[in-house]
Amino acid sequence: METAGVYRRFAEGEVRGRSAVYEGLALGISEDPGVLALIDGLPVARRQPNLLLAAVRFLGGPVEDYPAFREWVTAHWPRLHTTMLERRTQTNEPGRCATLLPVLAGLPQPLALIEVGASAGLCLYPDRYRYRYDDLPPLGPADGPVLACRTAGPVPIPERPPSVVWRAGVDLNPLDVRSAQDVRWLECLVWPGQPDRLDRLREAVRVARADPPFLVRGDLNRIVRDLVSRVPSGATPVVMHSAVLAYLSPEERDTFVTATRDLPGHWISNEAPHVLPSVAARLPRPIPRHRATFVLSLDGHPLALTDPHGGSMEWLTP
Repeated sequence: METAGVYRRFAEGEVRGRSAVYEGLALGISEDPGVLALIDGLPVARRQPNLLLAAVRFLGGPVEDYPAFREWVTAHWPRLHTTMLERRTQTNEPGRCATLLPVLAGLPQPLALIEVGASAGLCLYPDRYRYRYDDLPPLGPADGPVLACRTAGPVPIPERPPSVVWRAGVDLNPLDVRSAQDVRWLECLVWPGQPDRLDRLREAVRVARADPPFLVRGDLNRIVRDLVSRVPSGATPVVMHSAVLAYLSPEERDTFVTATRDLPGHWISNEAPHVLPSVAARLPRPIPRHRATFVLSLDGHPLALTDPHGGSMEWLTP
């Protein structure tokens, strides 16, 4: 897809109804040959709307008005270009734990969590967050950040969070919750107009700073087997990921899926439907490509449709 189409789809299919600021900017970019030409000078993997818009905010650029945005991007392109090559789209949304929780709690306890594409590792703490599903009583530690999730269908909501005795992650560029700059980058990846997400992120950072995660820098296909081998005896290994595999080539995804299926324990994926065709083929009904929805699966079997940021989930029935 041409860059203009990518930005238009982002505006209409991802941020519409979620961030009016980003919708306006993305639509403006999609119709601006000058800005599109600058973006097209980047490697394909670095042209993503989230990356550009977060980098502008990270560098202090304006985002409320498209003409001002365009002028700033044009004038500061060398700095922006460098930042987009140095940084990655590493949205670390702890709210996704609300959609992972029913699966994690149903596995043999205790768990050893291994997250691929972990960013700063904020999704490695499902046992330390507090959850509110619909109008049910909250569950989880009283002092944990509250993650709210609307449900549909027979979601197996647990009585308590899972027991996690070991947690680790791998990322090409792991972020450090103790670094002010890394945390600021995470904050810039939260879309404007979503104060609840920003507050949730900051609370999750507080949790992680009290017990920083073990994160390994490297390629997930090279590291994940070693991390599984380190799991303490008696714990169930769980390899998990959310909004990660889309950044891999189809060949890299196939390698990951094949390797993960051969590992002990379980595999939880939470990705857009087109990312894992073998999972999508098992869905009871097709999901429109333009719909911003993830498929939550366990060991390759789809279980639910989830909001990309964890705000809702629909449990599937065969």
